Amino acid sequence: MTEQINDFQKDALHYLHMLEGDGVELLGKTAVSTKSTVEEPGDVIDFKSTVMTCKKCPELAMCRNSVVFGDGNMKADLVFVGEAPGAEEDRQGLPFVGKAGQLLTKMIEAIQMRRQDVYICNVIKCRPPNNRTPLPDEIGNCLPYLEKQIKTIQPRIVCALGAVAARALLNTTRSISSMRGHNFEYQGAKLIVTYHPAYLLRNPADKKKAWEDLKRVRSELQS
Repeated sequence: MTEQINDFQKDALHYLHMLEGDGVELLGKTAVSTKSTVEEPGDVIDFKSTVMTCKKCPELAMCRNSVVFGDGNMKADLVFVGEAPGAEEDRQGLPFVGKAGQLLTKMIEAIQMRRQDVYICNVIKCRPPNNRTPLPDEIGNCLPYLEKQIKTIQPRIVCALGAVAARALLNTTRSISSMRGHNFEYQGAKLIVTYHPAYLLRNPADKKKAWEDLKRVRSELQS
């Protein structure tokens, strides 16, 4: 390691080392999706165009650089749902491409999948000013878009990243600690709740709990 290694790289390496010491070798067979990646059909392209020009939330529409629709395999067995785009996501127009996104990629790889095998999106598609928590009406405006995305993909597993995503999908005010470790149902898929990667970067001690959640995700995919 060089002295120039940044804090995130240290966090990511720490996470991977923790996985290696916590049974990663027991994962055995890969959990790559058996569904094939296909081009977006016309109805999805039309739907995406509607989302990309949405102005239901005037404040978000005015300050955004990009609408972050989502990215990945439209036939994925596993969908990750986060809270909202951050600064880098707003700049690139893609979900989870900043530091939290780099950690999410490592988490996906830790269960022996590839980022291109899954689908990644957020509850709301525009970055809130200063990365504030999305307001209830913003979530309400955007939730139908997320619901249609998941209905179109028809995954086996939905993994909610963080309390905002879990509460929006489950229409609850429960704490994330009370939702972790349980299987919920969402549009015919099993919904599993874990911590948001951004939270894990700030609270590395909880990465082991997140790893337990990821093992549950992989177990459900293999069942």
